[in-house]
Amino acid sequence: MSHPRKIASSLARRLKAAGHTAYFAGGCVRDRLLGKEPKDYDIATSATPAQVIRLFPGSNEVGAHFGVVIAKDRGVHVEIATFRTDGSYKDGRRPEGVTFSTPEEDAQRRDFTINGLFEDPDSGEVIDFTGGQADLQAKVLRAIGNPADRFAEDSLRLMRAVRFATTLDFEIEAGTWAAMCEHAMGLQRISAERIRDEFSRIIVLPDRRRGLELLIDSGLIQYFLPEVLPLIGCEQPPQWHPEGDVYIHTLIMLEMLGPEASLELCLAVLLHDIAKPPTRTYDAAEDRIRFNGHDALGAAMAEEILRRLRYPNHVIENVAFMVSRHMQFMNVQNMRISKLKRFMSAPTFTQELELHRVDCGSSNGFTGNLHYLLAKREEFAAEPLIPKPLVTGHDLISLGVPPGPRFTEILEAVQTEQLEGRLTEREGALEWVRKII
Repeated sequence: MSHPRKIASSLARRLKAAGHTAYFAGGCVRDRLLGKEPKDYDIATSATPAQVIRLFPGSNEVGAHFGVVIAKDRGVHVEIATFRTDGSYKDGRRPEGVTFSTPEEDAQRRDFTINGLFEDPDSGEVIDFTGGQADLQAKVLRAIGNPADRFAEDSLRLMRAVRFATTLDFEIEAGTWAAMCEHAMGLQRISAERIRDEFSRIIVLPDRRRGLELLIDSGLIQYFLPEVLPLIGCEQPPQWHPEGDVYIHTLIMLEMLGPEASLELCLAVLLHDIAKPPTRTYDAAEDRIRFNGHDALGAAMAEEILRRLRYPNHVIENVAFMVSRHMQFMNVQNMRISKLKRFMSAPTFTQELELHRVDCGSSNGFTGNLHYLLAKREEFAAEPLIPKPLVTGHDLISLGVPPGPRFTEILEAVQTEQLEGRLTEREGALEWVRKII
């Protein structure tokens, strides 16, 4: 694979040779100034889409209406956009039309000053019409021009502001923050899929705790995941949760997860106690707070939330499954070997182990069950947790057992004996079946 910067530079040179202005634009300029290697490069140019396509035959007119063409060269895709001014945004998502314009005007239509920078691909000179370089140095995220106008144009910028502030560890400038809080309801105009994609990028960031706090403090979360709000102030029994309410507990867990934590694990941690507020009761006899059934109700709520945000089925199923089982970890040392092996054989078990680690680490600090499971995983590592069955359905049919509930019970009973180590070979297992039927 060729280096993306070299390829983008060669495309820009061809635009310049044809008499057009061509600059690197946006994120790639920002990242280079921050000392990061940009993953991809965008070019802003005075050439119209038709002129770009003539120069680069085979390009994709992904948004020629908006002046955007994708050029492909040696496996690298470069977005080439004509300098433009956007028309009115009636739907809070995209402009009604665009007018091709100048670099200065093009910079003014972008979202944040740090994304409004251009760079000459040959000299490396930065062209800054918005004060983005000063904000980069000051670690400030500031909307270009009037923040309220920028957020009214495309309300997804509200989520992008949280993502950039969290990714870069920047402070959000006061006027920009005030406009975010005031225009939070603009998210109602944005599709669930676009909100989901931004939220997913925020919740997997190493500083995901700050991302969640910004979403809550700005009021944005109310418009796509309001179920999180009742966690704030939902008190827990201090003997098990000295750290505080369910919200604080969840924040600490998100903070404790490693930087490489998967999306599914981050969502499971966020939602594992989502049903504590609706299940909270006070047991006067024992003088303690209880959350009976919060794991089962939590799994149903997690499924409903993730379906509403249009997550893929496999993500929904795995997250709901992890939420449904997170309370079972307290019983693992009392499980029969057969039950424990079945419990540990779940495809999500490694992630559940991490959820359990941060659940205890953020509250009572109890590590006994975690260490027990880690030791058992090592002990069982020599062979599959669920071995090949010694007896099959065909065997039962040949022994005269008709398919039905009893049929399933016998197969499960044989597997239990096998997992417990009491049946180890096929002949003995068939003899055992003959006796019980």
